[in-house]
Amino acid sequence: MSFSTSSPHPISAPAIDLAERKIAYFSMEIALSKSLPTYSGGLGMLAGDTLRSAADTGAPMVVISLVHRRGYFQQHLDAAGQQTESDVVWFPETTLPSAGQEIVLIMQNREVKVRAWRFDVVGVTGHIIPVFLLDTDVEGNDLWDRRLTDHLYGGDTYYRLCQETILGLGGVQLLHALGCQPEVCHMNEGHAALLTIGLLEERLNGVPLRDATEADAEAIRQQCVFTTHTPVPAGHDKFGLDQMFAVLGHERASAIERFGCLHDGLMNMTYLALRFSRYVNGVAMQHGKVSQHMFPGYKVHAITNGVHAATWLSQPFQQLLDKEVPEWRHDNQYFRSVYGIAPSAIDATHAIGKQRLFATVKQRTGVELDPNVLTLGFARRVATYKRASLLFHSPERLAEIAEKLGGLQILYAGKAHPADNAGKGLIRDVFSAAARINSSKLRILYLENYDWDLGEQLTGGVDVWLNTPLRPYEASGTSGMKAALNGVPSLSVLDGWWIEGCAESITGWAIPDCDDEATEANLLYDKLENSIAPLYANKTGWAEVRRHCIAINGTFFNTHRMLGQYVSNAYFPQSASVAATDQVVEDEVRETVFA
Repeated sequence: MSFSTSSPHPISAPAIDLAERKIAYFSMEIALSKSLPTYSGGLGMLAGDTLRSAADTGAPMVVISLVHRRGYFQQHLDAAGQQTESDVVWFPETTLPSAGQEIVLIMQNREVKVRAWRFDVVGVTGHIIPVFLLDTDVEGNDLWDRRLTDHLYGGDTYYRLCQETILGLGGVQLLHALGCQPEVCHMNEGHAALLTIGLLEERLNGVPLRDATEADAEAIRQQCVFTTHTPVPAGHDKFGLDQMFAVLGHERASAIERFGCLHDGLMNMTYLALRFSRYVNGVAMQHGKVSQHMFPGYKVHAITNGVHAATWLSQPFQQLLDKEVPEWRHDNQYFRSVYGIAPSAIDATHAIGKQRLFATVKQRTGVELDPNVLTLGFARRVATYKRASLLFHSPERLAEIAEKLGGLQILYAGKAHPADNAGKGLIRDVFSAAARINSSKLRILYLENYDWDLGEQLTGGVDVWLNTPLRPYEASGTSGMKAALNGVPSLSVLDGWWIEGCAESITGWAIPDCDDEATEANLLYDKLENSIAPLYANKTGWAEVRRHCIAINGTFFNTHRMLGQYVSNAYFPQSASVAATDQVVEDEVRETVFA
């Protein structure tokens, strides 16, 4: 599939003094624009939201990623839920300006030319965060090397290690060639961990890596910040030593060994990042604790994820808030002020989003849903631990609930990785369960090709957001945060962000912890039948819940707050400490003067 894009920028980008950019953010995937297939799911969405908040708040940041010329994939589902995939092809040459710089990276014992394309994330005040997308499709490169930046999370482990070498080593080399010498390098997941070796090489300035000292390693450590995003073992990239030596060469591979970055006899990108980072964090308070248990030799902090409000708020809600609480765009703490807006106005605003979603469903499936019927949403990357089929543990009970309520509608969406046969099986399970349930009051639809646009419509249009991960594997989750911004409460297992976001019967409902899946499913059904449905029937009470979601969860679970914590706790903690000391002194002086 070809992906036709029109450039959001002129072909020549505005000049930026990169020497002033103190923070370099590295991420394998980033959701930059609905028109660019440079992301797969939550990690990329979080990265994109982080950059949008960085642009809004004027952060001195520059960003490195890969171009992904053939995208992640377009999902196709047949009548039985069998997933097939096709490429999403786009052409940066006709879409983005060039970075105007080419580097030569030594990998696989040969030279690989790397160029970059620039995408500008522009904030509410016009501040620009430049994103450089690395590309090896350069004339003169080996044909195999030209394909290395084509597929996001594609190929085998050798291909992936080559990609991560380009991201980390190539990213550092490009930034320095562009005149950018960042004080802080932030690794958004372990994919970028080889930037630490690139920084070490730059520091040594031609001196062999074998002569690097512990003092050199400590200097790099003081420059690096690492965020780990998952407790799932498959999310931590590991490579055999033969691949490490073949791709990186003897000198780099030997340095990685010498500095103790191997784990269980493998090159482990997470352990490489841990070894060379002065600040490490998980992405929710519970995930920080889980990660500390996983990596007991390192101090693991926690900064809970958020979402970019202006990206995920529906247009009707943006218009309402622009009228009633106009300061929200630059300061998300103003979401608390929605308590000054009538609940009925919030309910009516959500209804517009629901109508839009249902129009999309009808266009895609031909099915016309009832806007007066309670509608659940479940949409995320399909992985076994997310348990998409838990809701169907007792299909007879689900059908009975639908009959009792006079109707129930459930919308699913999500992609399984092309190599994840178990994940693909979960999609088929949902299709199969939906086909088996014989109830005229229950509608279950699985929407094809979950992406940014569909995610925005789902989180802004359903009535309840459902989340059923197997504890403790949900590091954070952000889809429920997006729903909350739009006045949509969650029904979720207490894991990830929901431990912090759940105020029972106020912002949503918790599925209590239990030891077996059958009990858990029954508790889910109980909450749906006895807590959620009666409140949904009370229009005034439900509107109050919508308002609580925005005021309580919207105020905290946003990337403006999240980025502020990264700046003060991870990037520049000494500056924050000095600022706090200065404030104390200023307060003491004021007290003395006015005593």
